[in-house]
Amino acid sequence: MPPAALQHVLMGIPPSLQWPVKICIYTTAACYALSIATGNVSQVDRIWTFMPTIYTAYFALLPLWPTVSPLPLYPFTPAEMDSSVANNWNPRALVMFCLTFLWMCRLSYNTWRRGLFNLHDEDYRWAVLRKQIPPWLFQVTNLTFIAGIQNVILFFLGIPTYIAVWQEPTVLSVSDYLLATLAVAVLAVEFTADNQQYSFQTFKHSGEISKNDWPFANQGWTVTDAKRGFLTKGLWAWSRHPNFLCEQMFWIIITFFPILAPESPAVTNSDTAWTALLPLTPALVLCTLFFSSTLFTEGISLSKYPEGYKAYQQRVAMFVPFLTPVWGQLLQVQGNKEKIDIMLFGQDWPQKIE
Repeated sequence: MPPAALQHVLMGIPPSLQWPVKICIYTTAACYALSIATGNVSQVDRIWTFMPTIYTAYFALLPLWPTVSPLPLYPFTPAEMDSSVANNWNPRALVMFCLTFLWMCRLSYNTWRRGLFNLHDEDYRWAVLRKQIPPWLFQVTNLTFIAGIQNVILFFLGIPTYIAVWQEPTVLSVSDYLLATLAVAVLAVEFTADNQQYSFQTFKHSGEISKNDWPFANQGWTVTDAKRGFLTKGLWAWSRHPNFLCEQMFWIIITFFPILAPESPAVTNSDTAWTALLPLTPALVLCTLFFSSTLFTEGISLSKYPEGYKAYQQRVAMFVPFLTPVWGQLLQVQGNKEKIDIMLFGQDWPQKIE
């Protein structure tokens, strides 16, 4: 049983959300406590790879859970839940779970090979933020945003599956098949973007092109690329953050599963703007996080590569690839395109860095 205070909080929450909310509260507290104990605030970064899948799995696998939790924090399906929801398998929710499982495998693999599961590793951005604000303000940020808000966002990412469960579809719809296909394609592109970044960083730091790169990872890295310091080839020639773009697209697709489903209620004139947008909340919150995080990341990149990264921002769109040719045409009109293209995409023969 949870502490009395937590039990009181859970009493006002629908039965089907009680376990996920309890887990969210406990993971928030654990992440904050560990950050204080270790001095490392990247605890949420480690669980980010699997927590959305845990929330999604809980909703998708409701018929699997017992009605009473046999162990602390073990998932359960409250007896008060509607029996048709609690006892029947939901094909749409199962597809969403499979997709988030694939997403988890991709992100966990990329996190593992970069060494970010190491308990001593901390996201470089937090080190930068520590230097920019007073210690007390950093600890407030740690409690409210790093440990708190980010865990709430992870919980939100399971809400589309929660909505899908209550729609009670008996078969998959056309929209389910289309969205699932699109989600797999987005994950494939994101995996390629991850591999290109990893291959480039490996070459940049070792001077050697790896023989074990995934297909489409090696873009013929050169000494010029390494000296530039940041990636401008492959998918990164079209978007400054193709991996971030795909991450947002994936969760937008997941959010649209219940919205585009035939069982989804139509928006009526009596609906307010808020209630109409409510199902979009998970995607909107995540996109807001990624946009603000990207601005902060790019500020760091600009401080490291003032001239080169500024040119990169002028030439390549932050997220949307089809804007990159537009930026190129604008630079062409200004007479700066050729110079910037040479700076960003100039070639030399692949060789070991001296």
